[in-house]
Amino acid sequence: MPEWGIYRGVSSYEAQPEKSAAGAPEVVDPTAVLKAEAAVKADAVEPLRSLAGVAPGEDPRDVLRDVRAHLATFMMEYKFALDEVETKTNILREEFELANDYSPIEHVKSRLKSLESLAEKVARMNVPSDLASIREEIRDIAGIRVTTAFVEDTYLIADMLTRQRDLTVLARKDYIAEPKENGYQSLHLVVSVPVFLSDRTVEVPVEVQIRTIAMDFWASVEHQIYYKYAGQVPPHLNLTLTEVARIAAALDMEMGALRSEVQSLAQEAPQVRGETFRPDDPLR
Repeated sequence: MPEWGIYRGVSSYEAQPEKSAAGAPEVVDPTAVLKAEAAVKADAVEPLRSLAGVAPGEDPRDVLRDVRAHLATFMMEYKFALDEVETKTNILREEFELANDYSPIEHVKSRLKSLESLAEKVARMNVPSDLASIREEIRDIAGIRVTTAFVEDTYLIADMLTRQRDLTVLARKDYIAEPKENGYQSLHLVVSVPVFLSDRTVEVPVEVQIRTIAMDFWASVEHQIYYKYAGQVPPHLNLTLTEVARIAAALDMEMGALRSEVQSLAQEAPQVRGETFRPDDPLR
C-alpha cells in the first residue's frame, strides 16, 4: 500500500486497533505463535521483548499477548490525537462558514498507519524497536490532510492551527514556497497534541498536510503511479509528472489572481452587469 494508505472522510474511522467482543477469548494466529516461539528459542525476539518489556525465556504466548496489548494502547493514543486535530479543524471550518458564509477548507481527510506499514517504516529507517523511539523518530503515524481552494488559504489554516495554545509545532516544511524536485507542493506541519487519558497525559505527534485542490490532485495521481511501478517509474512518466506539476502551480496562481480581481470588483463596483458582488461570495 502507499505510505498514506487509504484515507477516510473526517466523519469516519477505518484503522482502529482490533477489539474483541466482551468476554470473548483472545484469538491468536497459530502461525504467529509458532514464529514467536521459534524466535524465543533462537534468542532472536529482542524487538518483541523491547516492545512488551519482557525478559528472555518467557512463554512466547505471553510475549505475543503483551506486545499486542502495548501496541493497541500505543495506536489508541494516536487515534485520540487524530480525533483532537480533526475536531479543531472542523471547528475552524464551521466557524468560518457561520460567520463568513465561506470556508477556506474544502476537504479534510485523515488516516492512521496500519501496523504493517509502521513495521515496514521502522525497519526501513532502522529505528530502535521500543515505542518511545518510534514515537520520537516517526512523526506521521497519524496524519491529516486539509485541502483548500487557494494557496493563501493553506497559510491561513496553518496559522490558525498553530496559534492554538495546546498545539506545539515540532516541524514545518514549506514545499509550496520550495517545491520538491519532482514538483510536489504542500505545506507540512508536525504538531504535538496532548491526549488526556484516565491516568496520564501523553504528547502525541500528528502530521498535518495542507494543500490546494490542484496540488492534491497531482499528488494523488503521482502516488498511484509510484505505487503501480513500485517506485521504478519510467523516465517519460516522471517528465510528464513534472510538467503537470508546473501546470498545477500555474493554475493555482491564475485562480489566486482571479479571486483578487473579484474582491477588487466587489469593493470598487458593487454592481457589475446587474450582478451584486458581496464580500462573502465564494471567491473572496
